[in-house]
Amino acid sequence: MENKKELGNWLTELNLDHPLVIAGPCSAETEEQVLRIAHELKDTDVSYYRAGIWKPRTRPGNFEGVGALGLKWLQKVKAETGLKTATEVANRAHVELALEHDIDLLWIGARSTVSPFIVQEIADALQGTDKVVLVKNPVNPDLALWLGAIERLATANIKNLGVIHRGFSSYEKTKYRNTPEWQMAIELQTKFPDLPLINDPSHITGKRDMIFDVSQTALDLNFDGLMIETHFDPDNAWSDAAQQVTPSTLVQIMKDLKIRKESTPKVAYNDQLKNLRAQIDVMDNQLLEILGKRMKVAEGIGTLKKQENVAVLQSKRWNEILGKMVLEGEQHNLSEEFILKLFKAVHQESINHQELILNK
Repeated sequence: MENKKELGNWLTELNLDHPLVIAGPCSAETEEQVLRIAHELKDTDVSYYRAGIWKPRTRPGNFEGVGALGLKWLQKVKAETGLKTATEVANRAHVELALEHDIDLLWIGARSTVSPFIVQEIADALQGTDKVVLVKNPVNPDLALWLGAIERLATANIKNLGVIHRGFSSYEKTKYRNTPEWQMAIELQTKFPDLPLINDPSHITGKRDMIFDVSQTALDLNFDGLMIETHFDPDNAWSDAAQQVTPSTLVQIMKDLKIRKESTPKVAYNDQLKNLRAQIDVMDNQLLEILGKRMKVAEGIGTLKKQENVAVLQSKRWNEILGKMVLEGEQHNLSEEFILKLFKAVHQESINHQELILNK
């Protein structure tokens, strides 16, 4: 992709002294609701007011948005508060209506990003636009698919682009609604450092009390901004109630976040060091999650061994694993001494878990 830096000029031109903030309700519910939230956000760090007009739900029967009527409410938001407006589009008809109502920022949702056909339809409808267009990561952790969507839009001569990291669906139960898979966003950032990267902690967490921590991690990892769902009465929101915060909570979150400000070589060094350490923190957490899952499997093995009255320690199997890991470690520039210490410790912990099962 060429001219990546130019694609991110729209963010630079905002001349913000804080991260970009896109905020507003998950869904536009009523005109009164949309305007009330907007007025509570107009004198905050929020630059773009978001509201879902069309809401693609996983299963039918849930609230799926008010439709084009909500675009008129967003026009009133801009007229009354001066906030720029933003909404999700999923097809050509959505794009045409959003442009007709002068929406400033459009984003392509995770369910749409997975389909090159949908992305191409949207790109064709937006050909040459100067509106800001953001692409959420696809539902599944596929970096090529994410980048492919950006490339389709860039090829359509869409000048102002960016991406939104909203986490990835997983069959496994975790503390997140959508697992962050931070390394995916880090890799995208490494490949395209001048493409604005926005974090969506609302969809990653699914819980309002986790939004601050995820937002802080995102800023530590050099993200350019945040998209946070905001509602004056979150508990009674018509969609995604658990992940929305009040406008006053959003203001407090922005006050409490530690925001990097580059001004001197020393500060730049500290920011880079903080960013690298944040990456290590992410990886350390992933290691712990993997080790925890490994011990669950070991407990399952312990249960089987107890049923068959088999000894916990199987020396032949252990030696085969150790030899294989030493060879694998060499390919990752890890010393034999380190691999031996690491896997002996992991193996001992596995034995401890199995013995607990056998001795019950």
